[in-house]
Amino acid sequence: MHQPDGTLALADIEAAIKPDDAHYARTRLLALENTLGGRVMKLTWIAEATALARRHGLGTHLDGARVFNAVVATNVDVAEIARPFDTISVCLSKGLGAPVGTVLVGEAELIGRARRHRKALGGGMRQAGILAAAGLFALEHNVARLAEDHANARRLAEGFAEIDGLTVTMPDTNIVWVKVPAERAIAFGEALAAEVIGITSGYGGTEQRWVTHLDIGAEAVERAIAATERFFAKG
Repeated sequence: MHQPDGTLALADIEAAIKPDDAHYARTRLLALENTLGGRVMKLTWIAEATALARRHGLGTHLDGARVFNAVVATNVDVAEIARPFDTISVCLSKGLGAPVGTVLVGEAELIGRARRHRKALGGGMRQAGILAAAGLFALEHNVARLAEDHANARRLAEGFAEIDGLTVTMPDTNIVWVKVPAERAIAFGEALAAEVIGITSGYGGTEQRWVTHLDIGAEAVERAIAATERFFAKG
């Protein structure tokens, strides 16, 4: 169970580690995510969680799908964020804007094993240079601009916070969580779709995830706020 700030209680992590018993699958890895749902994980907590994992002989992996959002939000170098982990995966699409691709980073021995497993599972790809070029462009040109996504998400959250009926979690980065009254959730989703506004929602549309990215500018944010205001103004 995640805590309100997105972390896992250290006691919960320790309790989830299986005992040395033939009746259980062995616990081998602690995998954490940064950012998580638009929230930046504190480095002090990451240090404590990975230290706990090492005491129990576990490997550590960082799901860094949006790790550069954490970098931009905190002004902390990505190497510092990744330091406590054995491996880190970095998504080149999403906020960085490449068409596809994720890279795995770690020590040579671990990456060699990963390549072997990838080959065994049919995950290799030939003639991938054009995709690699797009990924390099994203890393070289699209990291600092993530601040624009963060600003757009903050504006979206602030606009929604002024609308009666919505409960908004202010974002650290580019993901805004919005709670919608159950009796209006389905109609709201339909109204957004009619205006060609896409969101991700769960629990019957009552919990929505709004994500800003390279293709979403300030004008789109204002359009989304205006459409939402019109819907809830109907009463």
